[in-house]
Amino acid sequence: MIFETERLIIRRLILEDLAAFHQLESNENVLKYATGNPKTYIENEKELKTLILKYSDTNNDFWIYAIIRKRDHQFLGTVALVKDNLEDEIGYRFLEKYWKQGFGFEVCVGLISYCKKLKMDKIIGYVVDENVASSKILEANFFQIKNTFINDEGMAETKYELYL
Repeated sequence: MIFETERLIIRRLILEDLAAFHQLESNENVLKYATGNPKTYIENEKELKTLILKYSDTNNDFWIYAIIRKRDHQFLGTVALVKDNLEDEIGYRFLEKYWKQGFGFEVCVGLISYCKKLKMDKIIGYVVDENVASSKILEANFFQIKNTFINDEGMAETKYELYL
């Protein structure tokens, strides 16, 4: 376990997550505001194996973890922690059926606490402006707007930061 919240466990991805991971990474609605396109099952299997291998790489700076619901051990989504010691970025995505249940806010609070334990000074998050729910989550957790820009996909995006 990496960390936990009231309803969630954040842990390393495992091969048994493949079916749910594929469901997450092949859903157009989930990826609507993210970089990249839905992937095939084979592409997601390869990606999952690559992410799992990164856990043993001492130079890894890109961590993706599973979000698991405590009460039934159901895979809900993933969290990301990208550490480059200049701007450490957090992110998360959930299977669509778990949207609007408060999990995004809860995992964000957990990520902030976890990053404090890692003695990070600041974390950032990027949100496509159309993704109002994610903007509200960051703002409710006291992230401040750093700047706005047009991303590589041509969408308006806001960079948020939080000093820990």
